[in-house]
Amino acid sequence: MTWNVYLSGEIHTDWRDEVRTGVEKAGLPVSFSAPVTNHPASDDCGVAILGEEPNKFWHDNKGANINAIRTRTLIEKADVVVVRFGDKYKQWNAAFDAGYAAALGKPLIIMHGADHQHALKEVDAAALAVTETPQQVVDILRYVINGELDGY
Repeated sequence: MTWNVYLSGEIHTDWRDEVRTGVEKAGLPVSFSAPVTNHPASDDCGVAILGEEPNKFWHDNKGANINAIRTRTLIEKADVVVVRFGDKYKQWNAAFDAGYAAALGKPLIIMHGADHQHALKEVDAAALAVTETPQQVVDILRYVINGELDGY
């Protein structure tokens, strides 16, 4: 079986590449999907495809709806959803993805630093694991897929 893992969340660091590289090195049967990580394209896809909007609300609404086609479809197809909350920006879309995945009963791994523990306590409570590093995500995937744990 190839596991489908959806990588949601912040787009300003290379955490996705770290997870992909770690999974590849571990030889795990995993395929990855993610939201569009080109921030300007994600913000402007609605108006680029459907036409300009003078009101910023409708500009953002068009983009959010088109992005939701991808996000909802890929989360629904995922075996595991990983959501990373970064330090620099508030990722409301990541919180929504976590809630959507939890509502669907998807196994959820949350990643964030200790400084977000209080703010994300409800999101963390919905997760099956809360991590701080991409390597911890890789280690969880190796364990759940192969039953392998370092040192055992």
